[in-house]
Amino acid sequence: MTDHTQPQQPYYPPRPPYEPTRPITTEPGTTVWPSGSGGGFTPPPAEPAYAAAGPVPAGPVSRRRVKRGVGLMAAVAIAAAAIGGGTATLVQQLTSDAPATTASSVVSGTNVSASSTGTVAGVAAAVSPSIVEISASSTSGESTGSGVIITGDGEIVTNNHVISGASEITVRTSDGKTYRADVVGKDPDKDLALIKLRNASGLKAATLGDSSKVRVGDEVVAIGSPEGLTGTVTSGIVSALDRDVTVAKDTEGSDSGQGQGQGQQQWDPRQGWPFEFGGQQFNGDTGSSKTTYKALQTDASLNPGNSGGALINMNGEIIGINSAMYSPSSSSGSTAGSVGLGFAIPVNTLKADLDALRSGGGS
Repeated sequence: MTDHTQPQQPYYPPRPPYEPTRPITTEPGTTVWPSGSGGGFTPPPAEPAYAAAGPVPAGPVSRRRVKRGVGLMAAVAIAAAAIGGGTATLVQQLTSDAPATTASSVVSGTNVSASSTGTVAGVAAAVSPSIVEISASSTSGESTGSGVIITGDGEIVTNNHVISGASEITVRTSDGKTYRADVVGKDPDKDLALIKLRNASGLKAATLGDSSKVRVGDEVVAIGSPEGLTGTVTSGIVSALDRDVTVAKDTEGSDSGQGQGQGQQQWDPRQGWPFEFGGQQFNGDTGSSKTTYKALQTDASLNPGNSGGALINMNGEIIGINSAMYSPSSSSGSTAGSVGLGFAIPVNTLKADLDALRSGGGS
């Protein structure tokens, strides 16, 4: 019997339940992964590669990259919100065409350095041209005081005790010009007087304020000619209101230099005008002829020669006419400097009396 050897069959592994996905090659450099009912993985499309050289093409791809950058910045903004507003503002500037608004830009206010209003320097610059030095000559000598220009043609308000009994009045303005002046009217009861310059025009008139609005503690500036030092500026506050100040009610002396009471010739504004307060006398005897008025008290430095000058608020408005000061005497009998006790006639008293002064009242 002949043995027959069965030829060995090749081994074929079992087929998988689906046909493996095979890449389909089309053009060189492009690979397509098919998918269908047989299954298979479809990877996300990749962005096309650009050549190293040449500009980045504009179009949808560029916009997509910008949006992706915005998304990144938005994520940074969320983190910045927990850290502080500064980084968030930076993000806003980078992601928005509109300018960012910082916290400081929404605060309203006034730049103090942009205006001199409300400063002593600003008040002095604005009002000094309206303050003058008054020299009053009489048979007994010459005294010096101050005055306030209230009209451009040369009406000037001062204290009665500055010009009372004077035979000649000379006024010097802040620019150095000198004028002769005449008395228009006087009111010894209020210690006020009105004089008028001869041949004057174009002067800067002061603004009269409202003394009823003055409060204790308000800042004030005083301008005058203490000891003949024209245009001296001092500052302080309103220390008190409605002080009953009593001063000599002076009248013109006769040719012999004698008048009613103590007489003008005995008192010199440069030596401190005598006044009374609280039953006490200061700077000498006020005499038998006297008057009392309500005054503003200030600690702005006033010295002999400030009489008739201006007490000014920080808006540059005249609120008082400086009229009295306490000046303690030294052992030699001469007056010492200011100790911060000055008094001014309220400007509302002046305004109420102005018509009478212009009509020559009291003269």
